[in-house]
Amino acid sequence: MEYLILIISTVFVNNIVLAQFLGICPFLGVSNKIATSTGMAAAVLFVMTLATIVTWLVYTYILLPMGIGFLQTICYILVIAALVQMVEIVMKKMSPALYQALGVYLPLITTNCTILGVAILVIQKDYDLVRSVIFAVGNAIGFGFTMILFAGIREQLELVGMPRGMKGVPIALVVAGLMALAFMGFAGIV
Repeated sequence: MEYLILIISTVFVNNIVLAQFLGICPFLGVSNKIATSTGMAAAVLFVMTLATIVTWLVYTYILLPMGIGFLQTICYILVIAALVQMVEIVMKKMSPALYQALGVYLPLITTNCTILGVAILVIQKDYDLVRSVIFAVGNAIGFGFTMILFAGIREQLELVGMPRGMKGVPIALVVAGLMALAFMGFAGIV
């Protein structure tokens, strides 16, 4: 039951994009179409889960015992960048179809602050490995859910006549603000 509450909390109540404001760049930049948002969401789910496992292990078994926990952010950035490159190389050789599906989004994930943010939050919240993975998966699902929902709304907005000054980024920011307010309504659930 505790794990279910953690997932509901990360997807709806403490959404990584709408409540914690991490990942705004891909949220606004890649969410023009549902197909691209779905691809980005799948890539984030895969990389966020892997990166959280690796960074938790690095922190717990290397940085803490050596007394250099203060190098956490620098190490995490290097680990995430190396992990994304390694995943890209392995995916290109092992599964070219999956590489074609996610290939465009993998380099974007290297600079996605949600990956780094979740890795740091896991340590700040003092989660064990299982809770860390569940927290990462929940945040990735929440990221993907908001991306796909936002892309659907943006696609519908393209079909509606609106003033020229509101087209594009201005209406996207208004919709993002309204989505954040709507997600605040979930605060009483958990």
